Amino acid sequence: MAIYVMVGEYSVDAVKMISAERTDRTEALLKKHGGKLKTGYATLGQSDLILIVDLRDNETAMQVSVELTRMTGIAFTTSPAVSIQEFDQMMEEK
Repeated sequence: MAIYVMVGEYSVDAVKMISAERTDRTEALLKKHGGKLKTGYATLGQSDLILIVDLRDNETAMQVSVELTRMTGIAFTTSPAVSIQEFDQMMEEK
C-alpha cells in the first residue's frame, strides 16, 4: 500500500451535498478499490478538504480520484506521499 494526499476544492454544488452520508460513500469507494481513508480534514484557505488515504498504486489512485470527483463534485488533486524518514533514506542512497 502507498500513501496519497488528496486535496479537494468544493464546487458550489458540492457544498450543497455536504453530509456524513457522502463521507460514508467516500470510504466505501476507497474500500471497493482496496484502499482506506487514514484521516481527513476540512480546512480553511486555498483548499477545502485534505484526505490521507492508503491505496495500492498510482493507477488505483487515479481511478479513485476521478470517481470521487464524479460522485461528490469535489475537484481533487491527488499526490503520492512518503514519510520524511523514507524521503531522507531515498536521498541518502543517491
